[in-house]
Amino acid sequence: MGVFVLPRRSIPRCYRESRSERREEHPVGSTDARAALWTGRLAGTGAGDVVGVSWAPTVREIADVELILDGALPPLVGLPGRVDVESIRAGGVLADGTPCAAAPTLAVPGGADAAGIGRGTVAVLTDDEGAPVAELAVSERWTDAGHDILAGALTALAEPAHGVARSLRRPPAAVRAERPDGPLLGVVAYRPLLTADIEALIAEAGRLRTSVLVLLAVGDVAGRIPTAVTVRAVLAASALLPDSARIVAVPLSDAPNQHAVAAQVARAYGITHLLTAEPADLAGIDGVVGGATDTDHQTLVGHLDEGSEIPQSLAPQAVSAALRRARPPRHRRGLTVFFTGLSGSGKSTVARALADALEARDERTVSLLDGDVVRRLLSAGLSFSRADRDLNIRRIGYVAAEITRHGGIAICAPIAPYAATRAQVRDMVSSVGDFLLVHICTPLAVCEQRDRKGLYAKARAGLIPEFTGVSDPYEEPADADLTIDTSTVSPGDAVALLLGRLESGGWLRSATSQNGRHR
Repeated sequence: MGVFVLPRRSIPRCYRESRSERREEHPVGSTDARAALWTGRLAGTGAGDVVGVSWAPTVREIADVELILDGALPPLVGLPGRVDVESIRAGGVLADGTPCAAAPTLAVPGGADAAGIGRGTVAVLTDDEGAPVAELAVSERWTDAGHDILAGALTALAEPAHGVARSLRRPPAAVRAERPDGPLLGVVAYRPLLTADIEALIAEAGRLRTSVLVLLAVGDVAGRIPTAVTVRAVLAASALLPDSARIVAVPLSDAPNQHAVAAQVARAYGITHLLTAEPADLAGIDGVVGGATDTDHQTLVGHLDEGSEIPQSLAPQAVSAALRRARPPRHRRGLTVFFTGLSGSGKSTVARALADALEARDERTVSLLDGDVVRRLLSAGLSFSRADRDLNIRRIGYVAAEITRHGGIAICAPIAPYAATRAQVRDMVSSVGDFLLVHICTPLAVCEQRDRKGLYAKARAGLIPEFTGVSDPYEEPADADLTIDTSTVSPGDAVALLLGRLESGGWLRSATSQNGRHR
C-alpha cells in the first residue's frame, strides 16, 4: 500500500455524477482529466495537506467500483455508507427509500498505514498492475462482520486497460443512446449460453419483435467454468442469435441476491424483458422464464470433466467446441494441490512423496513449491509479519496458477495459516484450472514433539515472534478437500489417499488403466 500527499480539500458528497456522465467535460484518460485529478500528488507536505493511500482492491471490489463509475448501478454513484448498506440488505432500498439491490463495499486493506485511513483520506484504487482506476474520497469508515469498510465519493482516474473481454465493455448510457425506444430483451450471462437459452431468446425476441442484449458478467463469478471460458462460449453462441443481437461485457459479480442485482444493471442498460431460468422479482422488468437450468449446467460440467460427447440438445456444436478448447478434460487440465498445516505437521514430507509418485507414473508434468524453498528463493527478504506472510502465499499462488494454466500439476506446501489468503489462492488458480486444498491436521503437540528444526522451542522461549501455533494463530480450513493426520497416517498411506482422490476426480488415469496401457 503506497502513501502520497494531497492539498487539503473539502470532501465531496458520496452521490454525484457517474463516469459516463462526466466524459464530455473531461474524457477519461485525457491530459486535462489526469492533470485535474493528479495535480499536487508529489508536492511536499504542508500544514493543511491530506495524506492519502493507494492499493489494489480485490477483483470483486474493483468490479463494483467500475460498475458504479460506468453508471450501471443507479442510483449509486459512490460507495454507500453503513446506514444505506444495512437498508439495502434489509429491504432492497437506500435509507431514503430509493430502490437499490446492490450493496457494494470496499474493505480497508492490510498494512501499517491502514489504521490511519478514515474520513478525509484520499485513496487511489488501482488495478493489479498498479495503474490508477479511481479515487475515493473517504467520508465514512465503519465495521461490517468484523471487517473495516470505507464509503465515499468516487472519481474516475482512467479507463481500466486490461481485463476479460475489455473490448466488449460499453457503459449503459452509450448502449441506450444507440438503440431505438421500445422493448428490449436481455439476458445476464454468468455462465455459457446453452441450447435452451438460445431457443428461448430467439422465440421471445420474435414475439416481442425486438433485439437481444446479452450482458456478459465478467466480474468475480464463482463456478466450475472460469469467466474467460464463459466469454469464449458466449461469443461462439452469438452467431446463433438474431442478427440484431449484441453482447456487452459488464464487470458484474455474482451475489446472494443475484437476480435483483442483475435486474438493477439490466434496467440501466435499457432492458425491459429479462430471461431467467426461474421466476424472480425483477423490480420493474418483465421476467421471461426459460432457458437452461442449473441441472443443465451441471450436466455440461460433467461432460467437460470426463471428456465425453456433449449432445447438441444441451449445447450447440460451436459452443461445445469453444468449451472443449478452453476447458479440456480433467486428465489433461492443470491442477494445484495445495497443502496447509502447522510447521512439523508433515506437509513437506507428504508433498515430496506425492511429487515422486506422480513423476514415477510419467503421466503429468509436476512442479513442487515447498514452503521453505520458496522462502529462500522467491520470497527472500520477507519477514514473518502477517502482511509478508500473505504476500509470500500470494506469490506461491501466482506461480502455481501459471503452472496450472499450462496444464501442469503444481504441488504447494506452505504453512498458509490464514483462511482469507488461502481463498485468494483458490480463486487465482480456479480461474485457469482446478484446485485441491489438503489440510495436514497433525495435532500441535505432535508437531512440537517432532520439532526437527528446534523452532517451537525457540518460539516458546520468545526468540521467534509471530510463530504459527504458538504466538500467532493458525486458522483451520473449513473448505479442505482432503484432511490427513500424519500422526496416525504414514506418508505412504497419505500418498495412496491422495492418488486415489486424483484418480476418482479424473485428474489421473486409474492404476488399472495405467497397467493396461503399458502392457
